[in-house]
Amino acid sequence: MKKTILVFFLFLGKFSLIAQITDVEEKFILPTTLNESSGVIFFNGKLISHNDSGNDNFLYELDTISGSITRTITINNATNVDWEDITQDDTSIYIGDIGNNSGDRTDLKIYKINKTDYLNSTNITSEVINFNYSDQTDFTSNPNNTEWDSEALINIDTSLILLTKNWITGITKSYSIPKNSGTYAVSPMTSTLTSGGLITGASYNELTGKIYSVGYDSFLQPFVCISEGFSSNDIFSGTNTQIPLTNLGLEQIEAITYVGTNRYFITSESFNFPPFSDDAKLISFSTNDVVLSMEEQPINSIFIYPNPVKNILNIDAIGLYSVSIK
Repeated sequence: MKKTILVFFLFLGKFSLIAQITDVEEKFILPTTLNESSGVIFFNGKLISHNDSGNDNFLYELDTISGSITRTITINNATNVDWEDITQDDTSIYIGDIGNNSGDRTDLKIYKINKTDYLNSTNITSEVINFNYSDQTDFTSNPNNTEWDSEALINIDTSLILLTKNWITGITKSYSIPKNSGTYAVSPMTSTLTSGGLITGASYNELTGKIYSVGYDSFLQPFVCISEGFSSNDIFSGTNTQIPLTNLGLEQIEAITYVGTNRYFITSESFNFPPFSDDAKLISFSTNDVVLSMEEQPINSIFIYPNPVKNILNIDAIGLYSVSIK
């Protein structure tokens, strides 16, 4: 979504600032084709990303080492009104056409793609999940001042969870949406999150039971929010921890995905707000999370970083093991 950065001051909610994030680094500049990257997942050893409002109905597959686009997939029956996030489960990929900057959309939807179809073709027809917010009754256009804008979508068990953002108050609500095609009126969960800015992406790690949400404040200072110990789909009912990514400088952070062995990738969108500007990037960080289940995950990919190598070459076998060669 094309954004106007507003200056506003917010009260921080229930956060404890704990240093749980390490090894934050910029990995590479994204291809210019993905200057407006707004969602990302890691699947089949590749990153999958898409652009946001008004762009093509394409998914782009990225090599994690070179950063080059290796494959482009068209969703035949989809229009990119405002694609804002992407998530997955064991069998499907879900694209959230959920951006609603003016609060006036009545055509919000999620495109559901079969993973087998994705692997076998570059032209795919999706299922469609239509939804509306049961607590929204006024659809008057109100740019940058609505409770029903969203840029974050995650998968938890049998449901999709959508996280809203509020340009004025910074309060994020969550809504549970069924995974099956159809039309649904969805209601907000009881608990909310008050951050210092806009939540623009999220990723759920089923091994740790934590949700990592990303965003930025009114000065483009990026942050991560960690939600854990929550009850069922009420994802903000537990402990919520906010950590600023101060060493990154100004970034329009847009999306996050878990890639394995306590590592996460973030994509940012290019921006130009004179005198400040920056390229779209891939950023990574590590966590010190404890895995809740020791069930070994299948290793289906090797990830080598950084590229180019300076002093340390890291090799991750995505799934369980990680080694560093000095």
